[in-house]
Amino acid sequence: MVSKAGAKFSEVKDLLMKDEEFKTEYEKLKPRYDVISQIIEARTIQNITQEELAFRVGTQKSNISRLESGTYNPSLDFLSKVARSLGKEVQITLK
Repeated sequence: MVSKAGAKFSEVKDLLMKDEEFKTEYEKLKPRYDVISQIIEARTIQNITQEELAFRVGTQKSNISRLESGTYNPSLDFLSKVARSLGKEVQITLK
């Protein structure tokens, strides 16, 4: 029987969320990563590559890669183009 080393993400997250400083930063970044997750999910469901999405958007693959990795802070216009290219729309709600 092979045992795996390491911990589950959910367990690590639960532990880290007990730290108020970490929790504050996590909550601050959560909307960004929620959007990224939705883009990746839509692209994956449609079975298209980053390169194909970039072609549809009219941009470079590197821009899609940076967007999906979270290292790019896109404009609302860019997010709208990405959404339309995936057959989606951007909806923003202020609470």
